Amino acid sequence: MTIKRFESINVVPFIDIMLVLLVIVLTTATFVAKGIIPVELPSAKSAVKQDLPSVTITIKENGEMFFEESRIGLKEIGSRIAKYDVKTPININCDKEARFDLFVGLVDELKLKNYNNIGIITQREGNGARI
Repeated sequence: MTIKRFESINVVPFIDIMLVLLVIVLTTATFVAKGIIPVELPSAKSAVKQDLPSVTITIKENGEMFFEESRIGLKEIGSRIAKYDVKTPININCDKEARFDLFVGLVDELKLKNYNNIGIITQREGNGARI
């Protein structure tokens, strides 16, 4: 058996790895720019705490929708939410077995009314804590 001599280095695998790394970096940079990846914000002495009330909208498995504690229809959401400032945090509590089109309709109605501070209440696996 003869040993082959190295006369050149095959750089194709190296280029493949570098292209994959480039895609990962560009994708991560896009997420950071859009704010999808959570970041810890710096603190400032001049920061003002805003005491805006939050609103909870619940969608049950059977399709019933509740605004805070009162039952409401999807068409009534616009008139009920209009009493609140557009910066008001809105939390959506949706059953995992509820129809997805109800959730999409609710988010669409909120977005049409310029409410963008929307949060989704979930449950952490294992200990039952709500997030």
